[in-house]
Amino acid sequence: MIKVNLQKQSSYPVNVRALKKTLQDFFASKGIVSEAEVSVAIVGENKMLQLSKIYLKDREKHSVLAFTPEETKKKFVYPPDGIIHLGEIIICYPFIVGEARKKGKLIDDVLTELAQHSALHLMGIHHE
Repeated sequence: MIKVNLQKQSSYPVNVRALKKTLQDFFASKGIVSEAEVSVAIVGENKMLQLSKIYLKDREKHSVLAFTPEETKKKFVYPPDGIIHLGEIIICYPFIVGEARKKGKLIDDVLTELAQHSALHLMGIHHE
């Protein structure tokens, strides 16, 4: 089973239970059914900019970032607990609000799309 750890930087109105379930189902649909976990953080623009500077060495505000354990640490060693640590997904809440308005979509739908897109990155599936 996939465990989704979700943290919000602020009191952003995110349906935590629904997002966790969506990601669990998404990973399972892609064949990841062993004991695994993923961390998701919902952050503001300043935190996203700070992370962009640290990890991407740029000053751009990104909608979402996804990092496998190998990307955030020099050498990842799988722990003896047998749980596969898929990585981290960081989503900028103010960005998804703007995207939802621009596209005429629900905020939760944009959030889900970005989370699933990031999940693909954690599985090694990248867009061109």
